[in-house]
Amino acid sequence: MLCCAQVSAAEELSWQSPAFIQQAFIAVALRNEYQAGAKPLRRWRQDVRVWLDHRVPDQTLHQALVEDHLRHLAAITGHPIHRVNNKADANVQLVFTRQETWAREAQELMGSEVDAALHGAVCLAGFDVNAGEIIRARVIIPVDQARMHGRLVACIVEELTQIMGLPNDSEAAYPSIFNDKSPEQILSPLDVVLLRLLYQPQLRPGMQEPEVRRVTEKILNRWREDGTIASAVGEARSGELYQRLAP
Repeated sequence: MLCCAQVSAAEELSWQSPAFIQQAFIAVALRNEYQAGAKPLRRWRQDVRVWLDHRVPDQTLHQALVEDHLRHLAAITGHPIHRVNNKADANVQLVFTRQETWAREAQELMGSEVDAALHGAVCLAGFDVNAGEIIRARVIIPVDQARMHGRLVACIVEELTQIMGLPNDSEAAYPSIFNDKSPEQILSPLDVVLLRLLYQPQLRPGMQEPEVRRVTEKILNRWREDGTIASAVGEARSGELYQRLAP
């Protein structure tokens, strides 16, 4: 029992290693799930302005969950993120819909290239990029399907987090919302570190992998020494969604 407890503790802390975090960051930020090869760093420069497109009931609940998560994202990244009331003011459209229509609506929002991604997906997101800068994004959540899988909150959290510039799911990230084998439905401490890292001023949209590795190594080694990595545990638990869902 002592051996097993020691192994479990070591596994739990492995995400705090700078080398582990860097590899997770490369896998999640510089790769795409449906496109092979390395990608440049992608993130927003402009404010993120989210419009909620309600096509199903429970608007009050959906809005509250989204706003909880947007506030947490803004606090972690330091980037301006907020909800807007008009589609014309938005650069992110989040559609709450139903399973019977979501495939057609996803194609209308994102184009026919989403067909491959729809198979086996519970919800979906995508963004458009110009020289590494994310300029617009779309998220679609079939609420009945997400609820059936017990993943309504997870869909809101994962898709809105991915459109910040962390688009890939990977087993290199654990525990994380970006890993299908991880139980997380809200941001893990590792996710907090990945988001904060992405929006460090030393990293720029369009930056290629070798330079990203050099820059992130320096940042993560500093964060290990000054306690920034360790403090991510408290930051993950400070989110309003965590408080809302806590027993």
